[in-house]
Amino acid sequence: MTTQESNPHMNRDNEDAPRLHDDLQFQATDDGPPRYASTTDNPVEYVAVANATKGVIGYIWANDTDGAAGWMARPAAKPDSVNGARPWHQLLRRYKAQNLLPSEAIALLAAHPGGEIGRVVAGSRTRADSLAALREIAAH
Repeated sequence: MTTQESNPHMNRDNEDAPRLHDDLQFQATDDGPPRYASTTDNPVEYVAVANATKGVIGYIWANDTDGAAGWMARPAAKPDSVNGARPWHQLLRRYKAQNLLPSEAIALLAAHPGGEIGRVVAGSRTRADSLAALREIAAH
């Protein structure tokens, strides 16, 4: 049985069409939503985010020097730590679009009421020497 016989939807005339053999050319059409840088080697400010089920599920961190901010999941709180990241990432994108410094964004997030997925722990805003140091905090 030939390929065409085994697949009636295949059109033999298209087998030799040059466009089917051309390399696809990627063309970016949009840079996507504005985002803070996702890493820094400098100290970070951070706040803890907790929910009623798992306690602290992650940390929102920021550094103005590198224009960086993001979410650090707490591995012991999975899957809540992964699911809880989305609304905070959306807020960070909104604040970046408003041209706020990462420290301004974290100040707004610290005052944000949160939701069922998680809330910022009152009074938890503090500093870590680096993202690696925050990762150690998140691991315990």
